[in-house]
Amino acid sequence: MSLCVSVIGLGAWGSTLASLLARQGHRIQGWSRSQGGAPRDALAGADLALVATSLQGAAQLAPQLAPLWPGQLPLISCSKGLDLQGCSTASQIWCREGPQIPLLVLSGPNLARELEQGLPAASVLASSDLSLARHWQRQLSGDQLRLYANADPIGTEVVGALKNVMAIAAGICDGLALGANAKASLLCRGLAEMGVVIEALGGDGRSLYGLAGLGDLLATANSHLSRNYRYGLALAEGLSAEQAQARVGATVEGASTVKAVTSMARQRQWHLPICQQVLAVMEGRVAPPMAVQALMQRDLKDEQGQP
Repeated sequence: MSLCVSVIGLGAWGSTLASLLARQGHRIQGWSRSQGGAPRDALAGADLALVATSLQGAAQLAPQLAPLWPGQLPLISCSKGLDLQGCSTASQIWCREGPQIPLLVLSGPNLARELEQGLPAASVLASSDLSLARHWQRQLSGDQLRLYANADPIGTEVVGALKNVMAIAAGICDGLALGANAKASLLCRGLAEMGVVIEALGGDGRSLYGLAGLGDLLATANSHLSRNYRYGLALAEGLSAEQAQARVGATVEGASTVKAVTSMARQRQWHLPICQQVLAVMEGRVAPPMAVQALMQRDLKDEQGQP
């Protein structure tokens, strides 16, 4: 069935989603800040809305748009990250501003460039209303993108945000040529840190090992198409955070996410050593080799204990 889909935010990710859905035969109504106009105009007559702005963009748009949201128009949040000010995910921002909006979350190993090339991928569509997630799973799955449904939007968003931080760490690891053993160990312990945050925020730990967690981590921590991974490579060369950002030339969600999650960790006494060292490197307080040394010299403990 052909649908009218509104896509709010036409950066690399939003444009890729719009193109993908158009190839499936859906009619697209798009809006981006650079094009001007009112974002609400793009919602008129839509059957579904996808918000694919950066997390910062979602935080700015939600207070303006949510009170004017048309009827029971479903919203799929495609923004990844944690908001530094509110310490919340994108769907939590939308829920706070528009509790009447039927909300879903889309996340997974979906590097935009590969989808643009027509390569296959799978992702998760999550909602606290599982029947809603299953409905849109059936409507939006196609030959190129296979969707799975779950009822854990918070866990799905948390792992989707934190895997970007671990991808930065992986880029630093590869940039320092530390080898496969070190990288495998880093990503494994990174999963443990992600699990701490999921549990603390009330998510389902099973999402850690799903497409939005381990699946997306494998993609973003190993591909030069990943902005977060390339950012980590640049930091390993000794570039400052600003220079690394300029080299990537696009939003690096993990850079803002690590600030938010370490702020939350200080307030709530979470132990997140990898996140803390990534932030220390970004802020120029620690050189990349010294960050690795700090992780290797931590106190010994049981594997199933805290990270």
